Amino acid sequence: MAKIGIIGGTFDPIHYGHLLIAELARDSLDLERVLFVPAGDPPHKQEAEKTAVHHRCRIVELAIEDNPAFELSRVDLDRPGPHYSTDTVALIRAQFDLSPDECYFIIGGDSLVDLLSWHQPAELIQSCRLAVAHRPEYRPDVAALAETLPALESRIDWVELLLVEYSSSMIRRRIKAGQSIRYQTHPKVIDYLYQHGLYR
Repeated sequence: MAKIGIIGGTFDPIHYGHLLIAELARDSLDLERVLFVPAGDPPHKQEAEKTAVHHRCRIVELAIEDNPAFELSRVDLDRPGPHYSTDTVALIRAQFDLSPDECYFIIGGDSLVDLLSWHQPAELIQSCRLAVAHRPEYRPDVAALAETLPALESRIDWVELLLVEYSSSMIRRRIKAGQSIRYQTHPKVIDYLYQHGLYR
């Protein structure tokens, strides 16, 4: 049974945290591949200024090109938005002919806490499994969430996360301040960001 992971985000920019979560999920859940899905028009970031899609796609390609199990998916870029996770999962399942138990939507524990505010969360957890990255000292209150989403607990696979802090906003701030971002994202991504003057 082929299993595929999906990790979405604005990737503005992609960083080692994204890559680490994807690799840990791939390894622990025995995923055949992990699809990186850049958000074209994320509903929860309508007001936020985003770097142009072609730049965000290119830096994802640069960051994942040395991992044969990682692949860029344009499923949320080649259709009009806004884009919701339920639609993304449905399209990818149809593309690869996956059952709900062969499709893993990779998120962080912080995203799980906000799941009830997502578009059609009940439909989402019926259409895929949730691969949730969590730190050993932090576990969201799944029982409380399950009061609204009774099926949730049976649809989660926990992925142990190493204790490293990365964020796209931190990288943007450091570039703007002229500070180093070495060891925070892939060297080819760093070269691309500086070459194109992004976030300055």
